[in-house]
Amino acid sequence: MAPQRNAGAGAEAELPEYAGHYRLESCLGSGGMGVVHLARSTSGMRVAVKVVHARYAMDPEFRGRFRQEVAAARRVSGAFTAPVVDADPEGGRPWMATLYIPGPTLAEQVKRNGPMDPDQARRLMAGLAEALRDIHRVGVVHRDLKPSNVLLAEDGPKVIDFGISRPKDSELRTETGKLIGTPPFMAPEQFRRPREVGPAADVFALGSLMVHAATGRGPFDSDSPYVVAYQVVHDEPDLTGVPETIAPLVLRCLAKEPADRPTPDELMRQLRSVAAGYDTQVFVPAPWTHARETQESGVAQGSGEAEEAQEVQQVQEVRDADASAERRPAWRLGGRTALMAGAVCLAVLGGLTSLQLIDGTEPARKTTAAQSARGGFGVWEKTPASEGAGMPLCSYGAQRLLCARPGLVFALDPADGGTLWRHEVAGTTRSEPPVVSSGLVQPVLDRIGDLEALDPATGEPVWQEEMPEYDGVRAVGDMLLLTRSDGTVTGVDSASGETRWSGRIPGQAVPYFSSFTGEPEEPSAYATSLSEDGNSTRVTAVDPATGDVRWDAELEGALTPVGAADGSVYLLVGGAVYGDVKAVVRYTPGTGATRRVTLPVPVAQAAAGVRGDTVHLMGAGGSLVAVDMAAGRQRWRLETGVSRGSVPVSDGRHVYVTAPDGRLLGVDARTGKLLGQTRPRLGADSDRVPATLPAPVLAGGHVYAGAPDGTVFGVAGRNPAAW
Repeated sequence: MAPQRNAGAGAEAELPEYAGHYRLESCLGSGGMGVVHLARSTSGMRVAVKVVHARYAMDPEFRGRFRQEVAAARRVSGAFTAPVVDADPEGGRPWMATLYIPGPTLAEQVKRNGPMDPDQARRLMAGLAEALRDIHRVGVVHRDLKPSNVLLAEDGPKVIDFGISRPKDSELRTETGKLIGTPPFMAPEQFRRPREVGPAADVFALGSLMVHAATGRGPFDSDSPYVVAYQVVHDEPDLTGVPETIAPLVLRCLAKEPADRPTPDELMRQLRSVAAGYDTQVFVPAPWTHARETQESGVAQGSGEAEEAQEVQQVQEVRDADASAERRPAWRLGGRTALMAGAVCLAVLGGLTSLQLIDGTEPARKTTAAQSARGGFGVWEKTPASEGAGMPLCSYGAQRLLCARPGLVFALDPADGGTLWRHEVAGTTRSEPPVVSSGLVQPVLDRIGDLEALDPATGEPVWQEEMPEYDGVRAVGDMLLLTRSDGTVTGVDSASGETRWSGRIPGQAVPYFSSFTGEPEEPSAYATSLSEDGNSTRVTAVDPATGDVRWDAELEGALTPVGAADGSVYLLVGGAVYGDVKAVVRYTPGTGATRRVTLPVPVAQAAAGVRGDTVHLMGAGGSLVAVDMAAGRQRWRLETGVSRGSVPVSDGRHVYVTAPDGRLLGVDARTGKLLGQTRPRLGADSDRVPATLPAPVLAGGHVYAGAPDGTVFGVAGRNPAAW
């Protein structure tokens, strides 16, 4: 088919001339997932056709999602939805045609003409309640009801864009661990329990949408999606300006618990007096012309796609509120709500500025004064380097904070954050911090290539060595263990760079090692291999100094070691990289004893840390879990609201986790209650999820962390509520 040139850029500018029997006349809108066209059938009927981007057409998961969108839209029928005319989800370029509906979106209408008057708002609410009734009665949950997905047609509002809707009985999921929606119009359960989202989530979105229609803003209003997510989960809605005739209904829609919200049928009964006289023509103050019709509705039926790439990317990293904090029972029609009164100031994002390093000197943030504590540890916030990108990854060793960003390794004084030295390294990404081994800094153990070691006092190289080709490296005790793809392991002395031994590890074809802090003076390197049937895992502990096997065990299940303490090794059962962790295992090689604790609810893609007999799990979706291996039970589970978190670190009294927006969370290790959190520290690319979340660093009673804006900061660990 002959391509139609469009105003877009790149390969996606080459668009088909036809989708099935529909001739594509003009582009109405373009977004991350596809392009929406104004098209005509053979008989001349106008339709809106969504054509999937070519790069997604080959993605089986996306095809499944689009197939689900088509099925959901076809199941829904009613006066307040846009009917599907035709679709081909199995084509080379999947597409779907819906009836073309002239009219602006609610978002455009409010932006252009301001908030609706009370009568308009009541009529809109009645129409949308009926639309939700039609949607829910066929078992579909929309999950993304927002102003840009509501068209204001002459005969009433139309709910469009079922791109992330799903039947209540559908098992189809989007990419594991990702959250989908638009924060200001998402219900609390979409952040807390996204797998349990039901029709009540759409009712909550209706409440938020009505506040927007009546006031021009949302009930939880902030420029930061992170702040909005926190407000949705915890704060009372701000209904200032909402007409008193609908405010009680809006408040019920915005109830934190799904069971406390009204059904669409209940809303319709309450609004029955206006339902019969519904006339959306009051929303359209000026006559429509064909040109204006095409232009406005082009934005309307294409705007959901145009927003989707930004919003979905933004929301995948957002779930950043503590789902177990106490809710406030009252509501009011005036006043803005406070965020974590007296503890957290989340709304100061505008105060973050870009600081640059000039002539090697480091400017301090004006917002935080360094407060040194006895013993060389303090409370401070610094930006050690302006170049590069990403969150600094830090560790503690040789009485210094040793940190890395792409292309740079640097040492900071833990007392005041002063830069002690800087050392440039190769590489554009970092996944691990520098570490101290044999008293020297190993700067780049997450990069394959020549090795070097630095003097921790000056940052100057002590040795640099060319190494034989290898595919993985791990610092264990005073040795560096290099693994080749053929399974050969080479032990290199960290103090000198000299090779001490080389050979294979019995029972391990290609051993990539794990090691853990907190072990005795002679730590082990742990290698694992899964049996062919996937039912057991061979775990081997290796002496890093000699390559000798210290012990070897065959344990039931697919296991991943995550920590060692007091002579025992702790392992997770289930998907280490993808999938759900279903249980935690403690293996004591001295006695051969094994203890397995099954979790009441699996934890998705868990990162784990060990403190004594307790294993802390941080899952995708925000679940933070404490498992007491001595007692053989799960001690507590906290839904933090973050999209994902770092490896949890504990000092025995508190558990600390870094969030994607740079917040540091402090949780009571005994009860699982969120005690406090620092403010967000977003970088320039605030819509991107950091590739690696650095674990907090504990030293001298203080907690140190890196943030997306490039800062490293320290807080006193004894009282997270004072952060």
